[in-house]
Amino acid sequence: MTHTAFSLCVYCGSRNGASPEYLKAARALGHAIAESKWRLVYGAGDVGMMGAVADAATKAGAQTLGVIPTHLLNREAPRGIYGDRIITETMHERKKVMFMNADAVVVLPGGAGSLDEFFEVLTWAQLGLHNKPIVLLNVDGYWDPLVALIKHVIKEGFADASIAAFYQVADTVDDALEALKRPS
Repeated sequence: MTHTAFSLCVYCGSRNGASPEYLKAARALGHAIAESKWRLVYGAGDVGMMGAVADAATKAGAQTLGVIPTHLLNREAPRGIYGDRIITETMHERKKVMFMNADAVVVLPGGAGSLDEFFEVLTWAQLGLHNKPIVLLNVDGYWDPLVALIKHVIKEGFADASIAAFYQVADTVDDALEALKRPS
C-alpha cells in the first residue's frame, strides 16, 4: 500500500441527500481526483455520497484508500472493494487513519458524521496540530448554515476570528480544486 500521490480525504454523507446536485458533485469530485492523479482517502463504503465519490474516482483511474470500522462492515462495506482498504476497530481510529493518510480534506454535504469529522480537523488546525487545507464544498449552499454558525460562535466570543482562516468554502468542484492548489 505504498503511494506517492497527493492524497485527498473526502468526508461526506453515507446517504444521497435530498438534492440530485449532491451526488452530481460527489461524482465530479471523484472524477477530478483521478484527473489530478491524486489518491482518494474515504470511509470505504459504497453507499450514498461516499460510494459515488469512490465509484467515480475508481472508474476514472484513481488510487483509493478506504477506511472502515468493523461495526460498519455489514452496513456500508463495499460489495466490490475499491483499491486499498483498512479495517479499524473504532470510529475514532477510522478518523485518525483517514486524516493521517491525507494531505488535505474536502467536506461534501453530509450529516452528523461529516460535521464531526469537519469540526475535529478544524479544531486540530486551530490548536496548531496540522496545517492541511480544509475545504467545505458548498453544493447549492448546503454549508451556508454551518458557515453562519461559525460566524455566530466568533461573534459570541467562543472562538477567535482566526478560526475562519483554517478552512475555505468552495461552491464548485473546480473552486475546491483551486483552493487546494493555493498555499494555505
